[in-house]
Amino acid sequence: MLQQESRCEVADNSGAKIAYVIRVYGGSTRSGGFTRKTAGVGDKVLISVKKALPGSEIKSGDMSKAVVVRTARNTRRADGSHVKFDRSAVVLLNDEGNPKGTRIFGPVARELREQNYMKIVSLASEVV
Repeated sequence: MLQQESRCEVADNSGAKIAYVIRVYGGSTRSGGFTRKTAGVGDKVLISVKKALPGSEIKSGDMSKAVVVRTARNTRRADGSHVKFDRSAVVLLNDEGNPKGTRIFGPVARELREQNYMKIVSLASEVV
């Protein structure tokens, strides 16, 4: 799960490497408990780029919308299984909701298909 002020890696070739979560658009809070919104796989977040490749279109300090594709916290599926990744990662989105990059690095979770991010699923090397 990602929350406000979380750092994560960027899993596309847009030029950004490290992202900092500013706002969680999707996500949920547990009633009576922790009140900060947390974003799971498939939720949109607003990020600030903290580290970027030199010479790329995206610079450090740029803000962009992104979708969470991997979380280090386990995600429970309907069949009772859990999926968990080594690190949390996001993919940057343009205004239409399509990925800014042309390649997706590493595996992505199957839950993106249910959230209608088919372009990201088709670009990914592996869907877990």
